[in-house]
Amino acid sequence: MNTSIDYYFTPQSPWTYLGHQRFVQIARQAGASVRVLPVDFGKIFPASGGLPLGQRAPQRQAYRLVELQRFSQHLGMPLNVQPTYFPVGGDPAARLITLVDQQQGSEVSLRLCGAIFEAVWVQQRNIADDHALAGILQECGLQASLLEQSRSPEVQQLYEAHTQQALDAGVFGAPSYVVGGEIFWGQDRLDLLAKKLAV
Repeated sequence: MNTSIDYYFTPQSPWTYLGHQRFVQIARQAGASVRVLPVDFGKIFPASGGLPLGQRAPQRQAYRLVELQRFSQHLGMPLNVQPTYFPVGGDPAARLITLVDQQQGSEVSLRLCGAIFEAVWVQQRNIADDHALAGILQECGLQASLLEQSRSPEVQQLYEAHTQQALDAGVFGAPSYVVGGEIFWGQDRLDLLAKKLAV
């Protein structure tokens, strides 16, 4: 039986970036399929009691930077903990990923995800900017015209449906990996996800 993983995230999440390639590898090794589901955490946080980064207590914000640096070093992954374009709106990139996943499948959309995450946290590009997103598409071997298609009402409706699905599943943070209704929240839970998939 093929296991399916619901992969909930927001494109501007550093934790999603730090876990993405490991997650893709774990899913492939387990022979699991991935449902790529970027969602709007502007709607998730109010419903789950979470706070946007800028509204969190100063000590929480400071510790977040420490943890990002620690995990960057621990994983051997480059990361600008305070990139030029952050905070940044994630909706345009999320809709683009949604469209690509719908049209071309999860393998292509996961590759695009990785490029978008690196654009924020390694290359310090503005993923809310059309020119930047068009460039990322072309670098992934995809047509820049997909950007215009991603603005359609149908894609927006699908994005909203995925967000509601995340709410219904009890998702409250990014990234969240859901298998059979069980949530694994955060890239630091990937070892536990791998164990779940091995059962």
